[in-house]
Amino acid sequence: MPLSSLPVWQQFSAAIHAADNREQDLRMIHAAGLTVDLSTQRHSEAMQNAAAALLKHRQFDQARRKLFQGDAVNWTENRPALHTALRAAQPPAQVAELVLNERARMQAFVEQANTQNRYRNVLHLGIGGSDWGPRMAIRALSGVSTRRTLRFAANVDAHAITTALDGLDPNDTLVLVASKSFTTIESLANAQRVIDWMLASGIERPLDQFVALTANPEAAIKFGIAKKHVFEFWDWVGGRYSLWSAIGLPVALGLGWHVFADLLAGAHEMDEHFLNAPVAENAPIQMAISGVANCSVLGFSSLAMCPYDARLTDLVPWLQQLEMESLGKSVLQDGTPLEVASSPAIWGMPGTDSQHTFFQWLHQDKKGAPVDFVICTEPDHKHAYHHRLLMANCLAQRAALWRGKSYDEALAESTQPGVAPEQAQWLAKHRVHAGGRPSTLIVLPKLDARRLGALLALYEHKVFTQAVIWGINPFDQWGVEFGKQLASQLEKQLASPDVATNTKFDASTQHWIQQLTG
Repeated sequence: MPLSSLPVWQQFSAAIHAADNREQDLRMIHAAGLTVDLSTQRHSEAMQNAAAALLKHRQFDQARRKLFQGDAVNWTENRPALHTALRAAQPPAQVAELVLNERARMQAFVEQANTQNRYRNVLHLGIGGSDWGPRMAIRALSGVSTRRTLRFAANVDAHAITTALDGLDPNDTLVLVASKSFTTIESLANAQRVIDWMLASGIERPLDQFVALTANPEAAIKFGIAKKHVFEFWDWVGGRYSLWSAIGLPVALGLGWHVFADLLAGAHEMDEHFLNAPVAENAPIQMAISGVANCSVLGFSSLAMCPYDARLTDLVPWLQQLEMESLGKSVLQDGTPLEVASSPAIWGMPGTDSQHTFFQWLHQDKKGAPVDFVICTEPDHKHAYHHRLLMANCLAQRAALWRGKSYDEALAESTQPGVAPEQAQWLAKHRVHAGGRPSTLIVLPKLDARRLGALLALYEHKVFTQAVIWGINPFDQWGVEFGKQLASQLEKQLASPDVATNTKFDASTQHWIQQLTG
């Protein structure tokens, strides 16, 4: 039966519409050291009861248990999604030896490099899930003392790798090639460019300075990387969930093993909260309920992410990949279409830059979008005035989005001595704010590795919960794979125009193949 036809969904939808009340009480959830303020999301006792009934109908408890115990929750690929095991002190028995052994190997490698004072520079070559996690974590935790220069190159555009290599000493650079399949064209093309760079600098054995982070160690060894420099993760770790695995090695090399360990510990704290907190006090579940309500019932097609901390700039693309690659699906497990709106587009940038970019749209567009705000109450600098301005702007924007401004209020502001009544009335219409625009405020006491780990796991579990409610698989990405296949065929045609392919491209694509090879 279609989701929208289910009585539990209809009750959920009706309760959301009935909960349009701007005079709500405080609604705070404390989870793994974070505070999640949902006070400006729609909520009522009837909505809470309807959401609980919907979760029960979707067998959420069973789905969550299957996730943590390693059942094949990625049903199109018949795989578990056991990223939570990577951050557990005692992983589930079926993967415990694998996880703990590889974690110990990583720690030993980092400690040996530190003891020997090797590698002043670390260059990380990955893309997507093999890049955004460590890139975001290192930028976010930049206040932590670093002993190495960290560079990242993801894009296949040669400008990316050229810029990343600029100013590095090839004799003192460690290269991390991060690719789950070890066939990722961007990462391997960039790796070859680094090999050429090292050879041109007189290094006879460049691959001695290479490390592989992969689920396909055989391919890495075939590429020429020594087995002792191959750190493995597994096919049950999705790329966008892989920061907690060997993909996190640049975090440990750049910021210290203790920082990486704290990142894991914070995520594990959120895992425990997600597993054990009651539904009404469970932060990922309640965020997911608000997300489904906003998208599938209230018709918001996007979600703006606005962290009010410049260090969290890369949280936006990290979340884009997590949510849009996980939830960008339209087919249920049985192959039938999902007929309700799902998977909002994720976009944004840090405040206060965002206020001068798109907040006008958030405030006065006919529909606008919900916003996730993130703040840290304690900065890692001594400039109290700056931090006070930052906090004031975040809270003010959130309050304005919810409160709005009525025509009468706008008219009172517009009515000034010397202004004709007709002019004031005209101007007031332009100054009305609809208000009632939902948002979530996530408060970290400070931006450290432990709280960052908790924040990332919070969003991972929110996404999982939304997927269960919608009935979609958050762990595959067939759209990505399709694009890769076509790119592989096109590259061969661009290299040799006479090469035949099994795909007949559209007229525009065929035109540009001819133009680029002519």
